[in-house]
Amino acid sequence: MKHYSSKILVGLAIALAGFTVSAQEFKVGVVNLDRIFREANSAKTAQTKLEQEFSKREKELADLASQLKAQSDKFEREAPTLAESQRIVRQRQLVDQDRIFQTKRREFQEDLSTRKNEELQQVIERANKVVKTLAETEKYDLILQESVYVNPKHDITDKVIKALNAAR
Repeated sequence: MKHYSSKILVGLAIALAGFTVSAQEFKVGVVNLDRIFREANSAKTAQTKLEQEFSKREKELADLASQLKAQSDKFEREAPTLAESQRIVRQRQLVDQDRIFQTKRREFQEDLSTRKNEELQQVIERANKVVKTLAETEKYDLILQESVYVNPKHDITDKVIKALNAAR
């Protein structure tokens, strides 16, 4: 009986030693997408592209908002001296103009959001290709994109940003 238990102990020791060696060879990396969106040249280029694409509409909306505010302020000043019928007509005009402004603003926000998502998706696709290449060349077993905590030795975001910037 003693003979069997010593063989089992030796077998367990060998198995644990093998497990320890395997665990040491497991290579993990973590990528911070927020940093990629802030620091990668392709993300900065996408942001500039969006700003150029939407700046005219944004300015038009700002101008429309200031016109509406000026008309509203003027109405507030003049309202006490206006006849009831004139006051009602001007109030309706202001409400209609505000409704148009809100619709244009909502459409602008939706269009901007859609385009931003499209541009960010392209950045993510490029980053994923770089991550896959990096994983293959540096023999990573697992690369994560989101985590609660990352030991800095596992953070490969800098490598990914450098590779993305070099690819452009």
